[in-house]
Amino acid sequence: MKKIASFTVDHTKLDPGIYVSRVDGDVTTYDLRMKKPNAGEYLSDLQMHSFEHLLATFMRNGKIADSVIYVGPMGCRTGFYLLVRDLSCDAVLDALIEALEDICAYVGEMPGASEKECGNYRELSLDAGRDVAAQYLLILKSKTNDFKYR
Repeated sequence: MKKIASFTVDHTKLDPGIYVSRVDGDVTTYDLRMKKPNAGEYLSDLQMHSFEHLLATFMRNGKIADSVIYVGPMGCRTGFYLLVRDLSCDAVLDALIEALEDICAYVGEMPGASEKECGNYRELSLDAGRDVAAQYLLILKSKTNDFKYR
C-alpha cells in the first residue's frame, strides 16, 4: 500500500511552528504545529476541541474567510491542519496571527456550544481555547518561519 504524505515527514525534526504540509493544485495544507511530536506533552481533548471551535470560527470569519477550506485537529494532538485556496504563505500567517489575537481577546459565548450545534458540547471551555491560542501566538511571534518542513 502507498504511504500517505504525512507519514513521510520526519517527525523527529519538527518543532512547534507553521509549515506547508502539501500543495494540491490551488489548495495548500498548513501544519499548525503547537507541540513537539513525541516529546510527551500533547494538547488535551478539552484544549483541542475548544480551540477547534474558536479557530474555525475566527478563520472562517476573518479576512481570508473565502479561501478557508478546512480547520481541524491532528489525531496525534500536536497541532492542527489549515487548508486554504489560492493564498500566499504570508497572507495565511498574517490572518492566522490576527485570528489568534482575536481569540485571546474574545469575551462571549463559546461558538457552537449547544447540543444542537456540536456532538460533544459539554466538553468545551473558552478559557482552554484561549490558552491554546495564546501559547501558539507566542510560538509564531518568537520565530521566523520559512514554512518548510525540515
